[in-house]
Amino acid sequence: MTLEKYQSKRSFYKTPEPKGGDALKISQAPVFVVQEHHAQNLHWDFRLEHEGVLVSWAVPKGPPENIGEKRLAVQVEDHPIEYGNFSGDIPQDQYGGGHVDIWDKGTFETIKWEGGVVEVVLSGNKLNGRYTLVKTKGYGKNSWILMKQKPKEL
Repeated sequence: MTLEKYQSKRSFYKTPEPKGGDALKISQAPVFVVQEHHAQNLHWDFRLEHEGVLVSWAVPKGPPENIGEKRLAVQVEDHPIEYGNFSGDIPQDQYGGGHVDIWDKGTFETIKWEGGVVEVVLSGNKLNGRYTLVKTKGYGKNSWILMKQKPKEL
């Protein structure tokens, strides 16, 4: 995973967003963050730490909070780990211009991450439990479905 695509879309002398490369890992568990992003279109950014970056999806209607709910999630460029602490205003003339707030954050356990399926158990302030992302062909090459699922039976 690299941050080249992320960095190529931003002018860091104009935007307060982190460039990346300065992260200090505090938690042993991987982190997740959900950011409410008031850009051209309101959406929520769902980010999971994986291989040194935050793998990221834009979720137009916000992450599902109830078991069985499904939401479209469009994969976007990986973000630096430091982005997990970012909130503030991105200038309107910059990519993603608008206000960003941290809506939820926490840690997660990976159940599966392969072949177009990402299954995790989130432990956050608002989101808790088993969530699955499944790659779909129905809405374009970067489209996934994010769903909250019942806990697995032991």
